[in-house]
Amino acid sequence: MIDDVATRLADALARPGDASSDFDLNPETVLPAGRKLRPAGVLVGVTLYGSEPQVILTKRSSALKHHPGQIAFPGGKQDPGDADVIAAALREAHEEIGLPHGAARVLGTMPEHETVTGFRVTPVIGLIAARFDVVAEAGEVEEVFQVPLSHVLGLDNYTVQGRRWKGRMRYYYAVPFGPYYVWGATARMLRALALRMAQ
Repeated sequence: MIDDVATRLADALARPGDASSDFDLNPETVLPAGRKLRPAGVLVGVTLYGSEPQVILTKRSSALKHHPGQIAFPGGKQDPGDADVIAAALREAHEEIGLPHGAARVLGTMPEHETVTGFRVTPVIGLIAARFDVVAEAGEVEEVFQVPLSHVLGLDNYTVQGRRWKGRMRYYYAVPFGPYYVWGATARMLRALALRMAQ
């Protein structure tokens, strides 16, 4: 099973694909010319040690200033000490959920995703073959959980929803799972992976 999942994901990453953004469903949005985006990396960690492959996600602390309570991948902005966005994603995964160094086998990356908060996020796809002791970063991560890979690869599980943002309606993808409302950039990046896997 491990080899099959790895092969399918690697094949998907090798296929051509476009960059995505939080504005995909809002074509009327005018982005400022010359805007500077900060590089970031997130780990799309696929676990292989259970009954079926799962994707690790986090619920951000409700006390955070930015995106409180939202569902996100482990990850964050690239720091000066990071060799690249892959290193940033792995470092942040270690800090946020306690993923041991070397525990994720990186298969590759997907095209960048631009967020409304000014980041250029690179999704890093990694396989995690062995269980590890999950340690949620105090003050930043409220919960660490997993969603079946089959659920997020099912394109029929995605819906387009909307809410008011800065005085106008902003539309986005959502892929809820149980009590977890997965939406926005996280859902958009997962859907991009689902589209590649479906080709």
